[in-house]
Parts: sequence; C-alpha cells; structure tokens
Amino acid sequence: MRWWKLLGLAGVAGVAATGAVIARAERKRRAYTPDEVRARLHARLAETSNGRPSGG
Repeated sequence: MRWWKLLGLAGVAGVAATGAVIARAERKRRAYTPDEVRARLHARLAETSNGRPSGG
C-alpha cells in the first residue's frame, strides 16, 4: 500500500510543478507593453506571409 502513497505524492508534485511553469509563463507574457505586443505580431505576420501568395 506504500506505493500508492508515493504515486499520490508524485502526482501532487507534478501538478504543483505544472502550475509553477504556467504561472511563470503568464508573468512573462504580461510583462510586454502594448507596443511590444504589436511589434511582435507584425513581425510574426511578416514571417508567415513571406513567400506565400495572398488571397484565399
């Protein structure tokens, strides 16, 4: 029965680690100013539209 406890503790540790990673990414994402976000979006758009014909 002891291995169930270890499995439970490993699950709790995994959930906590995942939450920490998500929280860190969210803080990093929110650190951008609106101008930085706009510039990044324009750069991504320019990357994806290079070499592709426009139109659908």
